[in-house]
Amino acid sequence: MLKVHQLIVGAIEENTYAIVNEHQEALIVDPGADGDHIVAWIRQNGWQPTAIILTHAHLDHIGALDAVRDAFGIEAYMHPNEAEFIINPSLNLSGLWGGPPIIQRPVEHYWQEMGDQTLGNFTFRVAFVPGHSPGHVVYIFEGDGFIIGGDTIFKCGIGRTDLPQGNFLQLMQGIAREIISQPHHYAIFPGHGEATTIADEIANNPYFEVFRNSAKHNLG
Repeated sequence: MLKVHQLIVGAIEENTYAIVNEHQEALIVDPGADGDHIVAWIRQNGWQPTAIILTHAHLDHIGALDAVRDAFGIEAYMHPNEAEFIINPSLNLSGLWGGPPIIQRPVEHYWQEMGDQTLGNFTFRVAFVPGHSPGHVVYIFEGDGFIIGGDTIFKCGIGRTDLPQGNFLQLMQGIAREIISQPHHYAIFPGHGEATTIADEIANNPYFEVFRNSAKHNLG
């Protein structure tokens, strides 16, 4: 049984996650800022990081990438569509935000194919859900019933699509295809804010009226 631990970091209050198994091995998700704080959090809990997995490469999700990689000697994975974001402040938006530019080393690995993946003792599915950003992915842990959603679905909201390379229709289509289609009891751990479930978002999210109507229709 996997456990998901959340740490809120940075001025934009991004959620960095540690997905931890029974052996205290951990996948680190989106180390966004406050690298020393993230490293101390991992060490204080006695976790053994296996890898870093990124949902996307906006500034608030990659700001501590090098710090965590260097502290634990681990490697990072992301979608190739955002490879240049890691090294380009204009693309990762740090150059437009008014703070210091963020430039990290390129990641070591790219998800060349979507679908089932294994990293060490962790098995999960990678699904492509662009629209908030062009290389956004989500991580679906079917055996444990949860999704690492990044900036796709928030509690009663969705990720912004008014940023450069955003696309509202693309995001909603990806959510319908890859997230809402999962069992409705699945938890969603978003990039910002508190966790939710697919069922709660279908019932309450103002963006999901189409999904509510579909559910009513299917119930007859």
